[in-house]
Amino acid sequence: MPDTNSPIARATRWLFDQAYVLLPLTMLMWAGNVTASKFAVGQISPMSIVCLRWGIVCVVLLTFSRRDIVRDLPVLKSRWPVIVGMGTLAFTGFNALFYVAAYETTAVNMTIIQSAIPVFVVVGAILFFRQRINIGQTAGLVLTILGVMVTASHGDLETLLNLTINRGDLYMLVACAFYAAYALHLRSRPKVSDTAYFAAMALAAFVSSLPLLAIEIAQGKAYWPSPTGWLTLLYIGIFPSLLGQIFFIRSVQLIGPSRAGLFNNLMPVFGIALSIVLLGEAFGLYQMAAMVLVIGGILIAERLR
Repeated sequence: MPDTNSPIARATRWLFDQAYVLLPLTMLMWAGNVTASKFAVGQISPMSIVCLRWGIVCVVLLTFSRRDIVRDLPVLKSRWPVIVGMGTLAFTGFNALFYVAAYETTAVNMTIIQSAIPVFVVVGAILFFRQRINIGQTAGLVLTILGVMVTASHGDLETLLNLTINRGDLYMLVACAFYAAYALHLRSRPKVSDTAYFAAMALAAFVSSLPLLAIEIAQGKAYWPSPTGWLTLLYIGIFPSLLGQIFFIRSVQLIGPSRAGLFNNLMPVFGIALSIVLLGEAFGLYQMAAMVLVIGGILIAERLR
């Protein structure tokens, strides 16, 4: 049996009680997912990533969390329709629409529209859970969205004024609504372990993504991953898909969906940092302004909540 009092075990227990550590780590990994997707172009087909990433998650969880899954299986079976729905919408649906939208709209639009996730979460919390949102939280939310806009437009107001709406933008809005519904659902998820619940949703995501992969194969657009494609897939499967999702589930459990959802706007900020470190992009005043707005907005929302 594992030593539950070892330094690693104690550090893990501490980490899983710190939402303000888990959430930035999650957003860093999810920002890395965007960077990894750039490396994946031409190395592995889009629906192969959508499907195989959840296959990796299922294998890892069945290997290391089998005891939790078996113990919680009766409860999971009783909530299976909801679990299938959430796994399909938030994991398969969100990622499939994200990849499709990338062919239809600009990166600027996609970055800005993703800031709708915390807005959808807050509105949903008000409508369905009668949650009260004070002025401080509203101000924090507005500041983080402004930070996302500064990031996406590179600090150029004309870029924002010249934005146009197209079909890809609608895909992104639907994808954001899917993920917001999932974040709200986590508030009332069954009382089972995080890993067991996530394993059930990952299995639902894997199965529901198989038809999308079949369509891609039938259209002749699928291809076998290159070595770079396999490495990219492994990163996406382990970090954004597995650890990031478990961290997010735990964070919602600790502080609720509205407060956790606000941290989604850290993704563009971390995207800037990764672009500077990995792609050698320059660091300008607009990046600094965006970071101040997003981080300041989160601090104000938490301080005045």
